[in-house]
Amino acid sequence: MKTTKSDRCHVTSDKMATASCERRSRHDLSRQSVAATESTLNLHPVELQPLFHRARPSTLSQLRAFTLIELLVVIAIMGVLAALLLPVVGAVKKHQYIYNAQAEMAKLETAIDRYKAAYGFYPPDNQLNPPNPLIPNPLANQLYYELVGTVYTNLAYTPLDGRSQLPATYVSQAFGVGGFMNCSKPGGGEDASVAKNFLSDLKPNQIALISNNVAVTVLITAVGGPDATYQPLVVQDLNPWRYNSSSPTNNPGSYDLWVQLVIGKQTNLICNWTKQVQINSPLP
Repeated sequence: MKTTKSDRCHVTSDKMATASCERRSRHDLSRQSVAATESTLNLHPVELQPLFHRARPSTLSQLRAFTLIELLVVIAIMGVLAALLLPVVGAVKKHQYIYNAQAEMAKLETAIDRYKAAYGFYPPDNQLNPPNPLIPNPLANQLYYELVGTVYTNLAYTPLDGRSQLPATYVSQAFGVGGFMNCSKPGGGEDASVAKNFLSDLKPNQIALISNNVAVTVLITAVGGPDATYQPLVVQDLNPWRYNSSSPTNNPGSYDLWVQLVIGKQTNLICNWTKQVQINSPLP
């Protein structure tokens, strides 16, 4: 009986010891869990604090001033680029001058051809060139009046575009001819010719009032000299279209029409006898 009791007591004691060990294990695990939680809670703010509370540098502090060497390098690069671009810009500008003059010449050619179709002959040229009256003067010609058309009234010619009148006596003094062919005259019969305007879209910068013994209107190129030093009419940017229909040297039986542009110390001849621009070519 004692042995049994003792055994029971021993068994009971073992159970109690086991229970005690289990309680201690659960207690230790609980403490470890709490410690881990506390550790997490304690570390979390420390780890996140730099993300939320780190001071950001100001924009001004991020900027860095250029050094003198860097500025000199930038200036040198800009100078090289400018040196490379200037010739290109000049070439483009020259091409634009020539293109505009050629476009104006094409319009004049169309108007002259229409005139020829209407009257059967080309517009007369300036026959006044002392001391040899047989040589026409292409510098100041009556091409404007002939292509625009005029109305003769009260001993004066009025262009169809409404510009200033030209007294009849001035026609002979300025151009060496008795009058204009493309002209409407009062008192004519039914078969009398009626003036026609073959240049209805002339712009103000394509004509000029000059003095050739008397004040007359002439056709000029809109691009001017374009060099300011080139002044065939002694006035800057007044560069007239030259015209010769009575004795053309390049288009026999037709007419010569040309203008000279001075660009970059070169003369560029724009003419109706070749599409190629003639560089430093003598005038006809």
